[in-house]
Amino acid sequence: MTRRIAVVTGASKGIGFEICRQLAQQRINVVLSGRDSARGEKAAATLQREGLNVIFHRLDVTDPKQIRALADYMARSHDRCDILVNNAGILPDKRGASVLDVPVDTLRTTLETNFYGPLQISQALVPLMRRHAYGRIVNVSSGLGQLEGMGDGTPAYRASKAALNALTLMFAAATQDSGILVNSMCPGWVRTDMGGANAPRGVDKGADTAVWLATLPGDGPTGGFFRDRMPIPW
Repeated sequence: MTRRIAVVTGASKGIGFEICRQLAQQRINVVLSGRDSARGEKAAATLQREGLNVIFHRLDVTDPKQIRALADYMARSHDRCDILVNNAGILPDKRGASVLDVPVDTLRTTLETNFYGPLQISQALVPLMRRHAYGRIVNVSSGLGQLEGMGDGTPAYRASKAALNALTLMFAAATQDSGILVNSMCPGWVRTDMGGANAPRGVDKGADTAVWLATLPGDGPTGGFFRDRMPIPW
């Protein structure tokens, strides 16, 4: 059987980079994507030196032209996209930010990357999944986006991840009985540029659930929210 091929966004470092590594270790061809070409090429080369089948493709998830170019590349060069991990995300909220005073521009900027990016990339790649009646879409979300227990603080990030979770449910409903499974996951508090040095989890643990969801069998769940391979409340 043709080896599966995956696209991972925001994958030049951190959790996205580790997701690429773990997928490739399962003999999946991986397209590692990111905004910075130099950093992305270096990241892909690092994994290639480990004997893994990983290539870099430049992608700014806020640029519709680059999204279309990625979809065209996948169709032209591979005629398929089996797995999409929407990992790219930003957290521009200032320390101590509250919904009472968050600038609307901060909300707009966050939503462009954390919500509109996954929306447009998924719209662009689902047709390739439908072509082969197989697809796995994993949205890297956060417990901060859970409506259960929603609080103040990091308001733009929280809102964007709650919106991403809603997107997961809508795409899961829209792709029912098509061989496509769509799920959200929370990696937990991970030691990355975003999570900081004091986070208790390494990137290997943060990536694990995303990789599990990306490689689910055909009878696996869809329209769910997971942490540590277990369902969690929305």
